Amino acid sequence: MGIALKKDRRPPVRIQLKKNDNVKVIAGRDKGKTGRILEVNSAKGSLLVEHVNMIRKHTRKNPAKQIAGGIAEKEGPIAVSNVMILCPKCEKPVRIAHHVKEAPGGKAVRERICRKCGQTLDKK
Repeated sequence: MGIALKKDRRPPVRIQLKKNDNVKVIAGRDKGKTGRILEVNSAKGSLLVEHVNMIRKHTRKNPAKQIAGGIAEKEGPIAVSNVMILCPKCEKPVRIAHHVKEAPGGKAVRERICRKCGQTLDKK
């Protein structure tokens, strides 16, 4: 006779980081490590960063599915708030600013730039 509780449905977090951005971990167990973003999950507000927050997963052998079994290491999710993007010019973790510029055809294009030096963070 319990009351059915609804799960907390938070809106997706707006993440300014993209796949293949180089980031530095600024908080947590892996503080100071740098890596490339492999995956962005805006629903949970988390990222997968290459060689950061490595977890061990124990898998059972299953010959039917060609699974060898043993201990596999893979990246675990890390909160977006615990990383900062690395500026290619400053080579330091920086905050992101946005600059709107006109593209051919009269379209407005938002561009991510470094707040310290003004260098673009978008790869072309």
